[in-house]
Amino acid sequence: MFPKKYSKILFIFFMGLGMSLLMTLIITYINTGYDELYVKRFLKAWSVSLPVAMIATTIVAPVIEKFVNRITK
Repeated sequence: MFPKKYSKILFIFFMGLGMSLLMTLIITYINTGYDELYVKRFLKAWSVSLPVAMIATTIVAPVIEKFVNRITK
């Protein structure tokens, strides 16, 4: 179990991991179809999308959190 102080970084990590994984799987399939090289293409694409997702989540999550706090009671 992790200390509560790491909750934001863990959220960023798991959110980025999950989003980039699902989106890359689906987009790679849509763009190139499924064949014997699908896994190789997916892993290449995911190696790019994972860091992008981590950075994007780091930037976007706090903004969205503030927005949601403003529009909810």
